[in-house]
Amino acid sequence: MKRRTFTAALLASALLSPLAHAQPVKLTVAASPVPHAQILEALKPQLARQGVELDVKVFNDYVLPNTQVEEKRIDANFFQHIPYLTEFNKNRGTHLVVASKAIHIEPFGGYSTRIKKLADLPSGATIAIPNDPTNAGRALALLAQNGVISLKNPNAIASTVKDITANPKKVVIRELEAATLPRVLGQVDLALINANYALEAKLVPTRDALFLEKKTPYANLLVARPDNKDSDAVKKLAAALASPEARKFIEEKYKGSVIPAF
Repeated sequence: MKRRTFTAALLASALLSPLAHAQPVKLTVAASPVPHAQILEALKPQLARQGVELDVKVFNDYVLPNTQVEEKRIDANFFQHIPYLTEFNKNRGTHLVVASKAIHIEPFGGYSTRIKKLADLPSGATIAIPNDPTNAGRALALLAQNGVISLKNPNAIASTVKDITANPKKVVIRELEAATLPRVLGQVDLALINANYALEAKLVPTRDALFLEKKTPYANLLVARPDNKDSDAVKKLAAALASPEARKFIEEKYKGSVIPAF
């Protein structure tokens, strides 16, 4: 009788043992190197304590992180904002969904190695902007806000070069792959660069940009699929990204070049 009681007690103890004894759930997330992958790496210990093993896959473009999530090769991604996601789903026929609140903002900026201030931009200057529709529209809006050009609708996020209504300095707009913009900085008069690529190229937006966005709807967030966005692991990652620990890391690491949005 005592033996049975002892065995039952052991079984109950095993059933009630901490989750730490359970196998961790692996969650694979695609991210741009800076700041997204850095933020995720900083949150690994926090997630490990919650039973989530975070595997961060680094990508240097804005397409593969989405297509690989859609194809279920990767669970989620962290690199984009809602306007880009909306445009991507529309153009590519994907079904990706938002899986977190807004996490951070990366102020888009204008950079140059040829001029020290925007007033010095010469007539006929060459300006490089991203070639994806969302960020091209974002770049054109920023140029309009700073008086370089005028747009048919300055608030339209999908503006194209065809929507330019005034170009007093007759600048030439070159649309290039976003990731290449820091590398061509010495070949153009001005380049409008996403903050993640600027930071990766050792540019400090708050120090090196001639001008930055002041207000922006382009907050970055976690993206997943309809079939896994409500999974326990994805929810834990979404909570960690909006935690006090994440806020502290972003504020101390990037000093205003990346701004918490929560």
